[in-house]
Amino acid sequence: MEECIILAIETSCDETAAAIIRNGNEIVSNVVASQIESQKRFGGVVPEIASRHHVEQITIVIEEALQRANMEPSDLTAVAVTEGPGLVGALLIGINAAKAFAFAHGLPIIGVHHIAGHIYANALVQPMQFPLLALVVSGGHTELVLMKEHGSFEVIGETRDDAAGEAYDKVARVLNMPYPGGPHIDRMAHETNEAVEFPRAWLEDSYDFSFSGLKSAVINYKHNMDQRGEEIIPEQVAKGFQDSVVEVLTTKTVRAAREFQVKQVIAAGGVSANKGLRTNLEQAFEAENIPFTVPPLKLCTDNAAMIGAAAAYMYNAGVRGDLSMNGLPGKELKSWIK
Repeated sequence: MEECIILAIETSCDETAAAIIRNGNEIVSNVVASQIESQKRFGGVVPEIASRHHVEQITIVIEEALQRANMEPSDLTAVAVTEGPGLVGALLIGINAAKAFAFAHGLPIIGVHHIAGHIYANALVQPMQFPLLALVVSGGHTELVLMKEHGSFEVIGETRDDAAGEAYDKVARVLNMPYPGGPHIDRMAHETNEAVEFPRAWLEDSYDFSFSGLKSAVINYKHNMDQRGEEIIPEQVAKGFQDSVVEVLTTKTVRAAREFQVKQVIAAGGVSANKGLRTNLEQAFEAENIPFTVPPLKLCTDNAAMIGAAAAYMYNAGVRGDLSMNGLPGKELKSWIK
């Protein structure tokens, strides 16, 4: 890879982040300003409030990323920024900051797909081996992505309704857990050996996912117990729900890895921080004798380091953006190589 130092910016949702990445595999600095405490009182992310927080934090995190790296703008090769998908107002804060920085310092700009960033967080852990299979599990995405080389993305399975992360947050609200709900469900699921039995949506031979029915089953179980005047045991509900999600995700990922004879399987996205899912995937692929990689927890949730990692490979492939770049809230994951 050609030597490159990337300033990366990520503002797709409720994290304001900037990082300096060298050669796509070295984190020189990584700064994240989280809005969880601000958004917690609303039970989720309010887009307008998220955008206002980004405006307040964006300059600060960029300056801190440069300061921690002990670098000046003249040391940089390019600027990278999340172009989509995400909340359009939030995306625009990061994009306009990146365009202004790139213009002011005469640097090329690269627009990065948010999910490509999550996938390339794994490149910060160890080199990618192709063909590989990526299981992407986040708040808005559940996908199986086949990669035959750097920059090549083929979505072979995706969610037909609620993504896994959405289902976690909705079930957490039913159980009166605070936002974000996923970590609380994961914690409770490990506090009992008993589980309420919930259905699995297999969708026959498809690699697609569906978690809406599972979410509805949990809600119906809670309503039925309330009508009978019986108390639910939250830990058992959490374990039953998580067992269903993890079994479906793991089983389909293993089946796809076998069919496409991949050399590596990676997990990506915020839900890949889930202890139950990580453990199940690790055990499953150890049994399959297929290398499995998942980023450390701080690189599973939204961050700019992952955007910089993807951007380095894009830069070396000759991908460049321009100052007409705009926020693309529904941007599709497409290959950047021909």
